[in-house]
Amino acid sequence: MTALALVMAASVAGCAKDRMTTGSVSRSTPAASVASMNGTELNQAANALGQAYAKQPKDKATALRYANVLQMNGNVDQSLAVMRKAAIDHPKDRGVLAAYGKALAAAGELQPALDAVRRAQTPEYPDWRLLSAEGAILDQLGQADAARALYRKALNLQPNEASILSNLGMSYLLEGDLQSAEQYMRQASQGSGADSRVRQNLALVIGLQGRFDEAEQIARQELSPDQAEANVAYLRSMMSQQNAWSQISDDNKKTRN
Repeated sequence: MTALALVMAASVAGCAKDRMTTGSVSRSTPAASVASMNGTELNQAANALGQAYAKQPKDKATALRYANVLQMNGNVDQSLAVMRKAAIDHPKDRGVLAAYGKALAAAGELQPALDAVRRAQTPEYPDWRLLSAEGAILDQLGQADAARALYRKALNLQPNEASILSNLGMSYLLEGDLQSAEQYMRQASQGSGADSRVRQNLALVIGLQGRFDEAEQIARQELSPDQAEANVAYLRSMMSQQNAWSQISDDNKKTRN
């Protein structure tokens, strides 16, 4: 899970200026690089991976990366279709089943997502990624206590893992406990495997507490000045609305995992 930046990242695609990169993605491109792409780059990456996937639809690595880029680009249904086929092609692969569960959750099919992730898990040899993914789905189902118990089990298996700590922070964020959310987000930003999305989520939590200058300073470390400024402006606007928490929850369901 990561996997998956919430409200602040949602505004980037519409208002960010293109960076000086090719936007191409290979099977060896780090996930963090994909996470920092803007809308134009994601489109280019989706096209390149789509061509690779068409040539080798049963290649697991290509399918996983293609589905991830599609999901980040907002093509949730297409991402789910890719992962559904991958799950058929690799029915015993825990990584594939976990990604399939995340794709189902992103599409709003929470109970099937939960079933897929649990089916992938092996009780005698639990996978921390699956525990964290299951927790994220339970959070979306409103079962925060059960979700946090799973995050803590995952942390026992993989201490200081950024993606788990970030999910734990988001669990508290959705409940409105911003101080606890910030505590875990700060740990996540310094944890193992922390990427741009984790640090942008920290900026989000800080901004939601009205500390906009601090939030923009953190965002500027990950984004261009224009992107960071646009994100904070979006956050200020959202916070002026009465349904701010509802907006956060809706965006979280679209982009988490």
